[in-house]
Amino acid sequence: MSAPAQPAASQIGLVDAQLVEEALSLIAPKWTTWSAQTLAQQDGPMRVRDVAARLPFVSEQFVGKRLAQMHDDGLVVRAGDRHGAPYQLSGFGSALSPVHRVLADWSHAHLPLGRVAGAERVEDAVRRLHLRHSTAVIHALDAGGPMRFVHIAEQAGLDNSFTRQRLIRLQLDGLVTRTGPRHGDPYVLTAAGRALGPVYAAIEHWSNPVAAPRPAPVRVAAATRTHTGIPPGSDGIRTSAALRRSTAAPSSLFSHAPQPQPRVPVAVAAQSASSRGR
Repeated sequence: MSAPAQPAASQIGLVDAQLVEEALSLIAPKWTTWSAQTLAQQDGPMRVRDVAARLPFVSEQFVGKRLAQMHDDGLVVRAGDRHGAPYQLSGFGSALSPVHRVLADWSHAHLPLGRVAGAERVEDAVRRLHLRHSTAVIHALDAGGPMRFVHIAEQAGLDNSFTRQRLIRLQLDGLVTRTGPRHGDPYVLTAAGRALGPVYAAIEHWSNPVAAPRPAPVRVAAATRTHTGIPPGSDGIRTSAALRRSTAAPSSLFSHAPQPQPRVPVAVAAQSASSRGR
């Protein structure tokens, strides 16, 4: 089987892979996009309970943890020092809007997700991109593909075992494929992988510390656990199922905003109400 043609030059090769991955780690935790876009459409301070009321498929406790992590990462600020003071987006957090838009556009063009909410689409896209050294592997393939995995490892500066694991995950996520069925056949980027240049460029631009000074990130265990995808328990499963089942949930929910935030459909809220307070 002949390998898909690779472009001679790409925007992917112009970005700093490490900077992109550091930026992705800030927006990768589950419910970060939902929380940020809820605050953006409110356009003012919101208490944890008010944010949770807009996201009835997430427990209020988890919303509080996510907002606290976003505060540590500089995405939100608090309107006061007292306990329970409301949150609002910082300048750094507000600047996420173009990043969300380009992630949603890339997903619409290349990922067969069907009818899902805009914020869910963005979070799915980030889940595929944020894993450690994924950007370096894609960078290597963009520059020299098709490539055997040992050459990818050498180019990306990774050990062979880790590179193989990362390639398996990138294949599952639809960003990388092999040029043939045999063991040892070279790898190449898919159309979705080759189209990542504008996505990476938007993320790198957003993360520029000169444009938006922010506090040094502080990691917490809860956020780290969510980096691998949908968190343990029923929240993530219930959300995904509810948003896909409900014909009342528009795919534009929380996307390409500056429109007023649509309310979560009653059907979705009813299906998810049992998760509140977990």
